[in-house]
Amino acid sequence: MFRREITVVNATGLHARPASEFVTLAGRYQSRIQLQRAGEETQYNAKSMIMLMTMGLAQGETATLSAEGEDEREAVDALAELVANMQD
Repeated sequence: MFRREITVVNATGLHARPASEFVTLAGRYQSRIQLQRAGEETQYNAKSMIMLMTMGLAQGETATLSAEGEDEREAVDALAELVANMQD
């Protein structure tokens, strides 16, 4: 398993369009990918738009992005870069 801390920089957080971009990119990887808000135990399926919208990460929040599988490192690195560069 590979994991990395991310911080949401997008002004609208990880909602609607940004979440859609995230899920689309996550779906390109074979690994199981999950997000976990800092300070919480619940892990969310990062390939599910519903789960990401339920999570509702706002600007400035941090989360742990993790992946497990053959392309785990590539998946986490690509998704972390996407979140770091998201802007409305």
